[in-house]
Amino acid sequence: MANHSDPSSLGRRNFLATTGGVIAGAVAAPHALAAGAPQSEGTSTKAPGSRRKIPIGVFDPAFPDLSLDQLVDKYVSLGVEAAEIGTGGYPNNKHCPLNDLLDDSTKLKAWRKKFDDRNILIATLSCHGNPLHPDRTIAERDQDTFRRTVLLAEKLGVKVIVGFSGCPGGNPNDTNPNWVTYRWPPEYGAALDWQWKERVVPYWKQAAKFAREHGIHRLAFEMHPNFVVYNPLTLLKLRDAVGEEIGANVDLSHLFWQGCDPVEVIHMLGKQGAIFHAHMKDTVLYKDKVAKYGVLNFVFDKEDLKRASDAFRAVGYGHSATLWKDVIRAYMDVGYEGILSVENEDPILSGEVGVERALWVLKNVREELLTEQV
Repeated sequence: MANHSDPSSLGRRNFLATTGGVIAGAVAAPHALAAGAPQSEGTSTKAPGSRRKIPIGVFDPAFPDLSLDQLVDKYVSLGVEAAEIGTGGYPNNKHCPLNDLLDDSTKLKAWRKKFDDRNILIATLSCHGNPLHPDRTIAERDQDTFRRTVLLAEKLGVKVIVGFSGCPGGNPNDTNPNWVTYRWPPEYGAALDWQWKERVVPYWKQAAKFAREHGIHRLAFEMHPNFVVYNPLTLLKLRDAVGEEIGANVDLSHLFWQGCDPVEVIHMLGKQGAIFHAHMKDTVLYKDKVAKYGVLNFVFDKEDLKRASDAFRAVGYGHSATLWKDVIRAYMDVGYEGILSVENEDPILSGEVGVERALWVLKNVREELLTEQV
């Protein structure tokens, strides 16, 4: 982008006027979030200055072609305040040679110094994989990545590990994961019960114990389709079964298409102390395609958008800046202690462009919230 001025310096009226026209095709904010709508029960009204300035960060897979030094330089140029770093699994570990850092304290110290010297907080480590995969080789690989991520977090003093809950097969003989969300016909209910009793709860009880023994008490699960934790209800089900080490990575991009109200979700989970991390990623729903094909018609590539019911977008390109202001207000109101981590999977605004525009929206609405009269 030609203009690299600090997004937080943009005037409120100019910012809202600019972002208002950028949301073509987006679904309007839920009725409860409309201007003048009453706040949810339990929403606090804090005085200006009492709100926490939640750090804004970036999840590093947005820049897969950059070296670590280039990544840090890019973060500085974009005004990024915190980092979420992939250690393996689906996001890989382009910028975090996990084994090298664990095996060599000198390399670990040098690695961390690159962030410390530029005043960038290493806030979270992410190992999105499937430790419950029915293929033992895949499961053991992802379980090992999780354990090593815990050990690295312990050394770094990082308190939050982000990942997926995983998905097992539907019975002991399955060789492929089986995502069951509907209990009928009866064999699907039986498969779902078997998954949770025999695979999901036993594994995560063991994994949470390992994390706890190494000082890690926050395992943040992204509520994602094709995994057993895919919405707030299944997140709370696992938390109830395993313990308070289980919490949410609230990635609203996966909840928008399920019909969740983002502010309601944040307040519900926040009241229970169950929000450990927050991905900042939007989803656009194309009304005409939703009307014809429903919401389970997601696309990921630009060339497929003509038939899409929904697709991931950068923050502000699926829902308005006003809604994202309500979202960040909700995080502030529930006392969220983590970061706002930009994850860019926009098929149109790839790489730096999507990250920069998301940061622009987030920094401006955060500034408004920190300075407004309540």
